[in-house]
Amino acid sequence: MSKLPKRTETAVETRWRLEDLYENEQMWEKEYEAAIKLIQSADQFQGKLSSEEKLKACFELEDKLSLYVERLYVYSNMRHHEDTAEPKYQSLSEKAKKLSVQASEALSFITPEILSLSDEQLEQFIQAKSLADYRLTLEEMRRQKAHILSKQEEALLAQVGNISSSPSTIFSMLNNADLKFPKVKNEQGEEVELSHGRYIQFLESTNRDVRKNAFEAMYGTYGNLKNTIAATLNANVTKNVFYANARKFDSPLEMALYGDNIPKEVYTNLIGTIHDHLPLMYRYMDLRKKLLQVDELHMYDLFAPLVDEFDMKITYNQAKETVAASLKPLGEDYLQALQEGFDKGWIDVYENEGKRSGAYSWGAYGTHPYVLLNHKDNLNSMFTLTHEMGHALHTYYADETQKYRDAQYTIFLAEVASTLNEALLMDYLLNKSTDVKEKMYLLTYYADQFRTTVFRQTMFAEFELLIHDKAQQGEALTPQLLSDIYYDLNVKYYGPNVVVDKDIAMEWARIPHFYTSFYVYKYATGFAAATSFSKQILDEGTPAVDRYLNFLKSGGNDFSINILKNAGVDMSSPEPIKQAMSVFEQLIEQMEQLTSQL
Repeated sequence: MSKLPKRTETAVETRWRLEDLYENEQMWEKEYEAAIKLIQSADQFQGKLSSEEKLKACFELEDKLSLYVERLYVYSNMRHHEDTAEPKYQSLSEKAKKLSVQASEALSFITPEILSLSDEQLEQFIQAKSLADYRLTLEEMRRQKAHILSKQEEALLAQVGNISSSPSTIFSMLNNADLKFPKVKNEQGEEVELSHGRYIQFLESTNRDVRKNAFEAMYGTYGNLKNTIAATLNANVTKNVFYANARKFDSPLEMALYGDNIPKEVYTNLIGTIHDHLPLMYRYMDLRKKLLQVDELHMYDLFAPLVDEFDMKITYNQAKETVAASLKPLGEDYLQALQEGFDKGWIDVYENEGKRSGAYSWGAYGTHPYVLLNHKDNLNSMFTLTHEMGHALHTYYADETQKYRDAQYTIFLAEVASTLNEALLMDYLLNKSTDVKEKMYLLTYYADQFRTTVFRQTMFAEFELLIHDKAQQGEALTPQLLSDIYYDLNVKYYGPNVVVDKDIAMEWARIPHFYTSFYVYKYATGFAAATSFSKQILDEGTPAVDRYLNFLKSGGNDFSINILKNAGVDMSSPEPIKQAMSVFEQLIEQMEQLTSQL
């Protein structure tokens, strides 16, 4: 295997242009010093936020300092990611991290002080013309006020903070450091140690024995620790129940959704609507069984490839051209912004020695967004490119349109733009493809995204809801109870024609997301919202595109649910999930038609 090039050996035109953030390190240092001065001046407002003038001046200082910290932090970390072994930028990113903590501490008095004001005074500030730019901030603080406790109680809860992260920390140490998996045979018959990373590779093997042995070894290992892991998960659920009660919420679910102001119906509609469409999953499972030519479809067959690996060699330039062609439905303005991203130093394209792995979109307000890639000439990398450019253009439009404070969008919205780009790329490739095998490969790729991102994550979300309900009713979450609930959900979600192997009952024990409770539903809702947008754009054209671009431009200028609703996607109703399911049904129909031609 050829050696990776050093950073200095990569072509300049394939690197991002961080000079657009700071021309040189001297400029970085200058802004760092300015941030330090602002931190030192913040305490002039402490205890004085009872007048409009003081509050406005304080918010202005907060904005200025936050933007400095964001720029300093983003730049130093992106420099560090270019070559993680370079000590100069390790040091710079540490310096920025410490500055971020100092700034947070210096500004930490603002929220408690505003919340200590009377309801009448807070209302007066919300209506004040001079504070119009901060209305959303103040309204959000007022909304949170009902669940803020007395100063002494808040201090006590803060002290409990370290203890409350214990279940997650213990599970992480157990799962990543202490858990030892047995050896299993790979496709060549060699004994290889099973690991988290290798597990999915084994499940994607064309050799059924390899899949079965890896599956049984994985869950057998977790089965041996079922009492410890059940106690850890139980502790996490108990913590959530405690905080929900302490903060006067009806349930841990309501508490988790409260931060983004998401109605409970979004969560329950998702589960209910997916239940209504489970026959589609059963139909896909029947098709999978037929294509794999097996007498019984087992849980370890769900990731097995349905068609031979279809090798699509796609250079970076071809990927850019294809992505641009696929996003034509979004209109000329969007394509121009995309092209600017391609041409003007937004993207760091190829892997080099020491470069951070993976891909992301990042940036700081006031400068164009950036995208880190580690591009390989394949289909996956082309989807990564359009995904990350979806994030980048969401940020670009939000930053161009909104003031600093209102530009940042929530995690609930974050995956919509990226997933929409993927949906449009998939639609374009499927319409262009004339090769039966290529088409089947693409359809399988897309159908499996529905299975893993919508159905599976919804099943996880339902499991979380059930175990928290049991805990609230005073039931102990024993390993047996957790396994029974989880097994029954698999039977419900995968249907009568799948053999739900008993080993899968232990899968709850290996899902780290269960320690960030009531989070996984966002994967399913984000995917459904993006699929709904793409369907509207392809069916309606310009009116739907205009609504979508307004969604991008909204940033975080309202609550997430309202921003989506204004753009034509009402996540408090079942409609977006139903639209996504109609796309899934079309995929299955196309696959069924192609099966006879393979």
